Amino acid sequence: MRLGRFIFFLALIFFAAYWWAGGSAVVKQMIPSLPQTNSPLFTDGSNLAGKTYRLLFLKSAVAAKTGNQKRLPLQQVPIALQQAVISIEDNRFYSHIGIDIEGILRASLVNIQKGSIVEGGSTITQQLVKNLFLSQEQTVTRKLEEALLSIDMELQYSKEEILEMYLNTIFFGSGSYGIQDATRNYFAKSPVELTLAESALLAGLPNAPSLYSPYVNMTAAKQRQALVLNAMVRNGYIGPMQAQEAKAAPLKFAK
Repeated sequence: MRLGRFIFFLALIFFAAYWWAGGSAVVKQMIPSLPQTNSPLFTDGSNLAGKTYRLLFLKSAVAAKTGNQKRLPLQQVPIALQQAVISIEDNRFYSHIGIDIEGILRASLVNIQKGSIVEGGSTITQQLVKNLFLSQEQTVTRKLEEALLSIDMELQYSKEEILEMYLNTIFFGSGSYGIQDATRNYFAKSPVELTLAESALLAGLPNAPSLYSPYVNMTAAKQRQALVLNAMVRNGYIGPMQAQEAKAAPLKFAK
C-alpha cells in the first residue's frame, strides 16, 4: 500500500513537471483527439487513469464537470462581493500560485496559539478543485493531488476565470449552489443588485453554511458578516465608516 502511494506521488510529480515544461504540446501532437471524457476509465477519479487524466487534460475534466451549468459571468458579480469573498477566504488570491505557503504557515501559527482550528490554509483555487473533483478525506495522497491540481488550475486559467468558477459552484447553504441561487434564495434579487451589507453576509456563508445561514442562526450570520467587513477594511477595500454602516444596515430576506 505504501509502495503504491509512493509510485502515485512520483507519477503525479512527473506528469505535473512534464506538463508545465511544455509536455502538453507534445501530448496533443501525439494524440490528435482527447480521450472521451464520458469513459468510465477517466470519469472515475478514484483510479490512477482518472487522476492522471485530470492532471494532463484539466480543461476537459473541468468542462465535463461544469459544462451543463449556466455560469454567471464575473462581470455581473458586484466588485464588493468579489472583494468580500477574497478578503475572508483567500486574501492573497491574486499573488499565490494555487497554494499559499505563507497562508498555511500563518493559519497553523494562529491555530496553535488558539488551541483549535480557527483558520484554514486552503486557497480559493484549492477549494474549487476540491469541490469539482475530490473527496473530503484528509489523507496525504488527496492533499498532494489537490495541491498539484490547484497549481495546474492556475496555469490553465486566469485568476478571473477561477474566481468565476468558484462563485458559480460553491455551496452557500439552504440548497444554494452558486451565487445566482444564493442571491435569489436569500434576498430575492439578482447579484448585480446586492448591497455591501448583503455581499458581506453571503461571502461569509461558504465557510460553514449550516452554521452561518441567517435562516439557521441570525446571530452567527451577523457575527460572520462583521468578520467579513473587518477583513475588507484590513485589505483596504473599504473604509471603517463603510464597514460600520454595512453592519448596521437592515437586511430584508426572501423568507
